[in-house]
Amino acid sequence: MWTIKGSFTKISWEEDNLDKQFLFDLLATHSPSGYEMNIQKKWLNYIRPFADEIKTDHAGNVIGVLNPEANFKVLLATHCDEIGLIIKHIDEKGFLYFDKVGWINEKTLVGMHIEILTENGVVPGVIGVNAEHLGGLKDKFSVDDLFIDCGFQSKKEAKGFVNVGDLAVYQSVAKEMKNRLIAGKALDNKANLFIASQVLKQLSKHTCDIGVYIASTVNEETNMHGAFYTAAGIKPNIAIVCDVTFAIDFPNVEQKKFGDVTLNKGPVIAKGSPINRPLNQFIEKSAEIANVNLQYEITPEMTLTDADKIQFTNKGVPVALISLPLRYMHSPIETVSIQDIEDQIKLLVQTIRSLTGKENFNPLEQ
Repeated sequence: MWTIKGSFTKISWEEDNLDKQFLFDLLATHSPSGYEMNIQKKWLNYIRPFADEIKTDHAGNVIGVLNPEANFKVLLATHCDEIGLIIKHIDEKGFLYFDKVGWINEKTLVGMHIEILTENGVVPGVIGVNAEHLGGLKDKFSVDDLFIDCGFQSKKEAKGFVNVGDLAVYQSVAKEMKNRLIAGKALDNKANLFIASQVLKQLSKHTCDIGVYIASTVNEETNMHGAFYTAAGIKPNIAIVCDVTFAIDFPNVEQKKFGDVTLNKGPVIAKGSPINRPLNQFIEKSAEIANVNLQYEITPEMTLTDADKIQFTNKGVPVALISLPLRYMHSPIETVSIQDIEDQIKLLVQTIRSLTGKENFNPLEQ
């Protein structure tokens, strides 16, 4: 077992200051990958009072900074984009055909209300499907078998509102359910975008010994270039990436195959070759001090998150991945727990405030 030194004093948690309404504001703001401007502006304006400095770049990333003069820098990165659709063809009758932006299960699209984000504003539509008595869908189908009906009567009319390349998202309103669960679209990863804002809010009330860079990155669902540009510009000493992971505490999922992650059991720490072990140990010690329960997932080769890009910047960045348990990933009704959100904020505040800037995360020098 490595011994990582830090300032491990339990940090008080100001739970009453959790701004849950801001979470719902983020969930109501569309941000498909490549169209993150609106949510980034909203997040930037929210964090402005808490940051010593705010950075942006040409990729569209936003970074709130505390103690920018410090030599030791920690990057906390979370992406703001969501999965979506992109219009690729308009037929003579005004029906729209599309491709996926990010990984989407085609079965979740059938019969959905969607909203197309155009230069002329939001255009509502539905994803049409044949009724069963007209033949229905094939047992196996792709997005090429689906279309969007906006009510247009011709290609000419449609092109007056919609262009090829316009993006679309699920139309879904987030709701709070029993036992402090929240269900809605794009909790991947706006729940963590909210977490990052609250971490910055908490940290801003105290003096930091290190430089803290809390980033909202773009394009994670498609190519992760936002995370790469963020880390390349900051050159952090370490990075903690916050994303979501699969909770499998619902029927018909095999735990032996997919692991054992549950809502209301705390944040999830990744273990595997991309992850820096000393940094993980530091986070585990912080969780112990903060009295936060941890769960674990394995990432043997890749994390499939922004961590995979960040670790290759600069001279190599030690990374850790802390994930929020989430049911029904990439569907219109993803579900998370407010309790897990609170615990993840506690863990991140404790971890960052425990850093002194003198830590050594080289696994060969422990």
